[in-house]
This record gives sequence, structure tokens and C-alpha cells, in this order.
Amino acid sequence: MENSMIIKQIAVIHTDFREKFGIPRQSGRVPTLTGEIEFLPEYRKSEALRGLEGFSHLWLIFDFSKAHREQWSPTVRPPRLGGNQRIGVFASRSPFRPNPLGLSCVKLVEIRHTADRGDVLVVSGADLLDGTPIYDIKPYLPFADSHPEALGGYADAQQSHRLQVEVPPELLECLPEDKRQTMIDCLAEDPRPSYQNDSERVYSMQYAGFDVHFRVVQECVQVIGVEKL
Repeated sequence: MENSMIIKQIAVIHTDFREKFGIPRQSGRVPTLTGEIEFLPEYRKSEALRGLEGFSHLWLIFDFSKAHREQWSPTVRPPRLGGNQRIGVFASRSPFRPNPLGLSCVKLVEIRHTADRGDVLVVSGADLLDGTPIYDIKPYLPFADSHPEALGGYADAQQSHRLQVEVPPELLECLPEDKRQTMIDCLAEDPRPSYQNDSERVYSMQYAGFDVHFRVVQECVQVIGVEKL
């Protein structure tokens, strides 16, 4: 017998990514990638955050809002395995699950007090799409949540995978100074699906209000265009 419950959205996160392509596949991979968590009016209560300033990191439970499907599959194809090998959905962090819930660990940078939006949480290391609904926020507990001896399964082989990035100075200067290194770090994470390896193909990543065009040649990202959206 199935049980169900109603999950209420409590907040929304604002980030520099308005499309999924280019977002790091795990939280914390690009520490400079920031976001702002804005609470919905009903949950915009300062007392709900009392004590949160003592924690450095947070768990976010969120909605894979662009991945809703009526049906689910017991197996998925992780991009880092080339998109060809199937594994169990519960052995993955795929957004395509029976309940499209995501889990991210982010660093709490600041609790910013605003006149119009209440208390806003500024976080870094975010891997969420702009406008993603947040269902819950919990403090990260180092003594309980950190397990250095833990095994990462098939994902362990991919954790050090990074590309070199080449950006002509005149293109880098098209971006605001505080966005440049983050763009480079996101490209170094290789946003392409692993089964795509065409050195002539030009990809487009929308980041911070800019359209970044690039190709990948022998483990090197070559940025060839930056246009303001």
C-alpha cells in the first residue's frame, strides 16, 4: 500500500544558470559558484534561522523541476559512464527517479538581511538551476555526515576528471571580473555528455547572462565566443 504526503516548497534558489547545460554535476565541485536562497513569504521568518549562523555547510533538498515524468525507469544511464551503461536508479543521482528530489551540500557564506526579501541565504558550491524550488534546509553535521573512508562506487574513477580551459583575453574580458574564474571552473568540469567527443562540434553554455561558445579538442576546452544574452 502506498503512502503519500504533501511536500511544501519553502524557498527558491537564484543562480547564474538558467539552463541545465553547464551546471556542475555535483555540489562543491566549483566552490566559487554562488546562489541566493530566498524564502517564500510564508516561511520568511527570522526565528526559523536562529542558530544557523553557527554552521558552515547546509544540506538542500530540492525539486528536479525540469525532470518531471509520469513514468520512471529502474535503470538509468549516468553521463560519466558514457551514456551507454545502465545502472540502478537508486545507485545514481539521476534526476529521473520515482520522486524527483535532489540533495546538495553547499557552503553557507552569509545570512543577508534585506528589507524586501527577508533573510536570504548566500551559499557557494551550488549545483542548482536558477529558480529551483527548495523543499527543506538542514545543517551539515561534520561528526555525523563526513565519512572519509566511504566508497564511491563507479563515481570514484570520475572525481579527478577535469579539462584544461583556454580563453582568449579579449573574450574573458567580456564577462564581469567576478564571473570569469567561475566560468572557467565550470567548463573544466566538462559539461558535455560523455558520449559526445566531436572536436568540431561547437557547444553553447548560458552562464551569468552570457552565451559562451566552446569546443573541446583533446581534453582542452577552447572558448571561441562570448555573447551577452
